[in-house]
Parts: sequence; C-alpha cells; structure tokens
Amino acid sequence: MKKTLKDITFKNKVALVRVDFNVPIKDGKITDDNRIQAALPTIKFLMKKKAKIVLFSHLSRIKSEEDKKAKSLAPVVARLKELLKKDIKFIAQTRGEELESAIKTMQAKEIVVFENTRFEDVVNGEVVKNESKNNAELGKYWASLGDVFVNDAFGTAHRAHASNVGIASNIEESCVGFLVEKELTALAKGIDNPTKPFVAIIGGAKVSDKIGVIDNLLTKADKILIGGGMAYTFFKAQGHNIGKSLCEEDKVELAKSYLDKANGKIILPVDSANNTDFKDSPATFSGVDLPDDVMGLDIGPKSIELFKNELKGAKTVAWNGPMGVFEMENFKKGTVGVCEAIANLKGAFTLIGGGDSAAAAIQLGFAKKFTHISTGGGASLEYMEGKVLPGIEAIQEI
Repeated sequence: MKKTLKDITFKNKVALVRVDFNVPIKDGKITDDNRIQAALPTIKFLMKKKAKIVLFSHLSRIKSEEDKKAKSLAPVVARLKELLKKDIKFIAQTRGEELESAIKTMQAKEIVVFENTRFEDVVNGEVVKNESKNNAELGKYWASLGDVFVNDAFGTAHRAHASNVGIASNIEESCVGFLVEKELTALAKGIDNPTKPFVAIIGGAKVSDKIGVIDNLLTKADKILIGGGMAYTFFKAQGHNIGKSLCEEDKVELAKSYLDKANGKIILPVDSANNTDFKDSPATFSGVDLPDDVMGLDIGPKSIELFKNELKGAKTVAWNGPMGVFEMENFKKGTVGVCEAIANLKGAFTLIGGGDSAAAAIQLGFAKKFTHISTGGGASLEYMEGKVLPGIEAIQEI
C-alpha cells in the first residue's frame, strides 16, 4: 500500500504537490477547469493540516522558447484563486532565488505555485528535456525545496519525469493525494480484483493500441466485447470481406491468435454501420461482410442489442475506447448504445479507463451514471495493460 495523505503529519512542513493542471486554454482563457477542481480536495486538506503548500504542474508540451509565451500557468493560478477564494503567490520560474525565498518565507496554509514544469524541457532555446527525461539534478533540486512530496497527478503517473519520480526519489517523505488514491482504488477494484462476472469492452481504432489491454484482460475478464475500428482487423482474421474499412494488415495474424486462445471469451459485432467515405452522412448497414465500396465507421443496431445482452448480469464492467466515430452524428449510435447499457446496469461496478470513452460518456451526459471515470487516459490504459506506473511506484509504502 502506498502512503496517503492520512499517513503523514503536515503541520508547518513544506508540501511539494504535483498536481495535474494541464487544462485547455484558448486565447488566454481556460475552457475546462475540471482538472483544477479535481485537485481542490487535496489542497484544502493540506491547508486544514497547516502545511505550507507548493503546487506545480506541466501544461502542454514545450518545444521552443516561443511555446513558453502561450503556456504559462498564470491563467491557472488566477482560476485557482477564484475557486479557493484565497491569495496565492505565483512565481514565474521553475528554479532560482525568487522561488527559493518565496518558499523559505511561507507561513502555514499559504500557497505558492511555480511555473510550468515543462519549461525545463527548453533552456536558452535548446531542447534539453530536463523535466520529461527525468534529469537527475533537476529532481534533486526540486526535492530540496520541500519536506514532503504529494503526487496528485494521475494523468502523468505512467511517465518517469523529474516532477514526479525525480522528486519522490530524493525526498524524505512521499505519498499520493486524494485524486490519485481514488484512481488507484477504483482501478484495483475494476481490473485487479473484479467481482464476477467481469465484462470488458474494448474499442478504438487500432488493435496495436490495445494489444497489452487484450493480453492482460484475457486472463481476467469473463468476456471481452470488441468494437470500434479495431473490430475490422478481427473480421479480416475470420476471413470476412471488410471493404475499405480500417485494417492493420500486420495485426491480422495476432487477431487470429487472440480469437483462438480466447475460447469464446471475445465477442465481436454482428453488423456494421457504413459509409462510402470517412464523412458524416447517413449510414448504410450490412452484416460483417461489407461491400467493396464502403468502410465501416460504427457497430450496427444488431451489435448494440447483442452487446446489451452480453452485459446483462455483469457485476464489473471496464470500458476503454469508443465503438465507432462518435464525433460524427451518424456514427455515434454504437458508443451511445453501449454507454447507455453500462450506465443502466443495476448493482455493477462500472469503470471507464479515460481517453475517448471518458470524453464520450461526459459529452453524452452519462458521467454521473458510472462508478468511476478515470482522469488519466495513458495512465489508466497502462494500468489496464497490467504495467507498473513509475509515478506511483516511486511513492513510499506504508
């Protein structure tokens, strides 16, 4: 078990808190502040415990000095002030005297935020990737600024960066924040220790993106329902004609081997919603043998019914990846249908592993109907693959 906030005494200690403030910003305005809101429980807890709170986050990728002008954390700090109704000191640097003296003179409950950690990836115009390649000196320097490290950024937990692994490896005490703790608890319940029957639903465009997930879940799930563009590679593996549909030719044999070793666990769609081109016009429908001049862009109505039936009685459901091109009005029915079916299950633990499926559930208004929607696309995907997350691994055990 990793240490949590409840395992550490924070009074008058400097808590270095890695948050995920990687929010969308357009023309200097934040268009979605969900990630800032998600960090508030940890920040408020630390204030209550009289910690001195130093917050830091990355924001987008930094590849040039030019990038830095548009990717400062200043707008985030302004929004955080509004949400906490509290004065916050922003230091527009990632190191140096100004930052050091601001931290040294802090009082309990005060908050300092320093600049975008990825600014360290470009120094004097040169791409050095100090942050994203976990530069040893940088991790040690940041760790020297505080007493305790709190990792509350699940979205970057699958990366070994200076601002997570680097600090955790060089500091006396470390723990996870409430957001990360919630993620780990939900993922463990949904993937590692599921109540049976356990049904996994895997979608998205490519088999290659989900190889690890299928490998890991074949040993754990009672059924795996497959939709999205990747289904057509499986159809090809079964000898069907897939028209102009997306197909990874180099993964056809792999798909065949999955079907062989699945012993009936893998459930594929039985029909397809098609179009002559990749465009949003009304669908035509076919079975899983498609005419030569069309491409499959979604699962069809019979598949939606099939998947609904396969989900009946499930006690744990993990979903990763849409069933079709859900951004298109005519090809979102499969994703909506599956989303509805999961949302309406009674007494089931339902988990969405981030990414496009999380976006779909939120867009379609089903966010409140799921037990847990992961905030970290890449991190939750790697967890579903059974991989170790370096940002979590580096945190101390109880």
